[in-house]
Amino acid sequence: MRIGELATRAGTTTRTLRYYESRGLLPARRGSNGYRTYDEDDLRLLRQIRTLQDFGFDLEETRPFVECLRAGHPEGDSCPASLAVYRRKLGELDALIGELQAVRAQVGDQLTRAERARDELAAEAGAPGGPEPVCELGGHTR
Repeated sequence: MRIGELATRAGTTTRTLRYYESRGLLPARRGSNGYRTYDEDDLRLLRQIRTLQDFGFDLEETRPFVECLRAGHPEGDSCPASLAVYRRKLGELDALIGELQAVRAQVGDQLTRAERARDELAAEAGAPGGPEPVCELGGHTR
């Protein structure tokens, strides 16, 4: 198949395919007419790359999976190098999850503090001579 058909079937653009080719992820074969030619194996490579990128892998991280497929393995993740990338990515994701959990805890603490301060201000406003609560955004009282 030619580059346009491959791009359509893979759900990408010819520009992207040329880029993958320049990075050595997609073979650069030419027919006797000079046009790029591709086959079903190339479509499998592209689907592997796209799936991994959808999972958040950068393009270079897809290389071991592509090489595994090129080596004739039925799946791109059946080689040791691919498994190592999975392990490394899981470590990165675990670290990010930890960071997000810490941020979430901080935001939760801030919300609790802000609600407590609001409630204290409202209680003071209810006391004779207490301050009137003011909305910070519009200056309106409640």
